[in-house]
Amino acid sequence: MNKERILRPVRRIHGGMLLPHLKGTADAESLMMPPPDTVKIPMLQHIGAPAEPVVNTGDRVFVGTLIGKAAGAVSAAVHSSVSGTVKAVESVISGGKEIKRVVIDSDGLMEKDPSLKPFDVNNAQDIANAAAECGLVGLGGAGFPASVKLTVKEETPIDTLIINGAECEPYITSDYRECIESYNDVIEGVYLLKDKLNVKNVIICIESNKEKAITKLYTIAADKRDEDDAVRLMKLPTSYPQGAEKVIIYSATGRRVPAGKLPSDVGCIVMNITSVAALYRFIKTGMPLVSKRITVDGTAVNEPKNVIVPIGTPIEKVLEFAGGVSDDAAEIIMGGPMMGVDVCDKEAVIEKRNNALTVMKERFKEPDASPCIHCGRCAAACPMRLYPTAVEAALSHGLKDKLKTLNVNYCMECGSCSYVCPAKRPLTQAMRLAKAELRR
Repeated sequence: MNKERILRPVRRIHGGMLLPHLKGTADAESLMMPPPDTVKIPMLQHIGAPAEPVVNTGDRVFVGTLIGKAAGAVSAAVHSSVSGTVKAVESVISGGKEIKRVVIDSDGLMEKDPSLKPFDVNNAQDIANAAAECGLVGLGGAGFPASVKLTVKEETPIDTLIINGAECEPYITSDYRECIESYNDVIEGVYLLKDKLNVKNVIICIESNKEKAITKLYTIAADKRDEDDAVRLMKLPTSYPQGAEKVIIYSATGRRVPAGKLPSDVGCIVMNITSVAALYRFIKTGMPLVSKRITVDGTAVNEPKNVIVPIGTPIEKVLEFAGGVSDDAAEIIMGGPMMGVDVCDKEAVIEKRNNALTVMKERFKEPDASPCIHCGRCAAACPMRLYPTAVEAALSHGLKDKLKTLNVNYCMECGSCSYVCPAKRPLTQAMRLAKAELRR
């Protein structure tokens, strides 16, 4: 490899942690899961406003048929992941909100919508339009509508595109497998974005312990299409939460994204590596985002594997496909063990923003907390340079103005502070509650 095409981080992450990787599925080729008998597709699988259903009970749909149109400036379209018949359009409670979902009985044929066709792209606005038509959201877990992220404004010109392949949470290998298995889609997507967004720099970021992926990604930087020598590979330290958006921007460019602002406000666009491949596939074929590669792993999973799943598939069906779980399975997490969400709803389904199902034999229990010993470990671990114990104290005393001065909205809720606290204080929960208090 030409070392000139491999960059070192511009800035080193503050704090962070060395977590056990536990990536036992890294060499497990993804398996395509057969369609379930029924999918239940929520109209809210993203940050922002829910999509509005555009189908009715009894309608015939195909794979890729639009079933929910984006509603509002920050929203995302939703498409059918199977062919079949709409069984119901119903209201459900999700995340404390009442939303619509479309229930579809699959015919098992997986017929593609005959109206799908490649999407013409000639400029940056076409890229944003393609992301909107695709229903693409951030596939690293955040779920932010990609069309908003890719809309370039004159007042905030973009000079740097960052491809995020860090995937730093334990167990999860879905992005890694995307890179290995869909390499051609990744490389074509990178150069399409580089060309149409007209960026000066493309930085492909990946942790230094992913050697097979590094070898693959290096060929992108060495591709003959990089005539202006703009594409570089950056090997990041293997620390958590290296893959968080604001953290990776700081590592790659030295720029800080202010609270309440977007990466575009500092001249950057960050795209998850799976998002890049998915966008290219849509532009090439017209097939929108209707399935998701996820890692099914954890101490209670009988046959850990990577699975390509139709969106809206019940998680119980996915777990069955992974050989089921052990009798002593105690907790199902949508995502990884650090930032994932405990699954309480028996009817939970796979959504666009899901990248893993982690099933553990032991349920996490909030330990008995003891008084803060003022050791400073939480502040040392925080990648955003915050003071979690000070936030917790201000919250407990109702000091709202103090919370503002402590910049609590910078918190990404990565869990590092709680993880390192010797007193077992519920610091991440305090940060979350403090942010909610400021929104009131």
